[in-house]
Amino acid sequence: MVLMALLVAAMGIHAGVTSNGNSTSPVGVGAFLDPQNMARAEVGVAPLVWEPRLAEFARGYARQRRTDCALMHSEGPLGENMFWGSGRNWDITDIVAAWVTQKQYYDHNLNVCNGPDCTHYTQIVWRNTERVGCAKIICDSGDTLAVCEYSPPGNYINSRPY
Repeated sequence: MVLMALLVAAMGIHAGVTSNGNSTSPVGVGAFLDPQNMARAEVGVAPLVWEPRLAEFARGYARQRRTDCALMHSEGPLGENMFWGSGRNWDITDIVAAWVTQKQYYDHNLNVCNGPDCTHYTQIVWRNTERVGCAKIICDSGDTLAVCEYSPPGNYINSRPY
């Protein structure tokens, strides 16, 4: 039992998440930001900059969803990626990887998604997007919800991300 508690505590530290669900420690910021910037670099797009105000907005919206853990987008003026995962053991890097792996469904030549959704990926690599802020919480159900907010937003119809 003690070993399990230590393992869970270590996973929380690795993910940059404190017991109250914050994901803004330096480890958490890097875990959100670094893989997104790697995806952007792969397609020749400038890196995103972490914006604390966007992270606060993301955290506030995630907390609004804490009771239902629903993947319902906010009605704000920002680009937004959301993630839901069963249980609490989701590392931030796994969450971002779920979005970035959607690259396989994006056909840049035709500017379409082939198969499942690829709009999380296209928001990440959207050329005009400059800033991001994210948060990860544990919902009342014990499941994981993550939100990233992007400014300026992307995913405009008939426009290419890069």
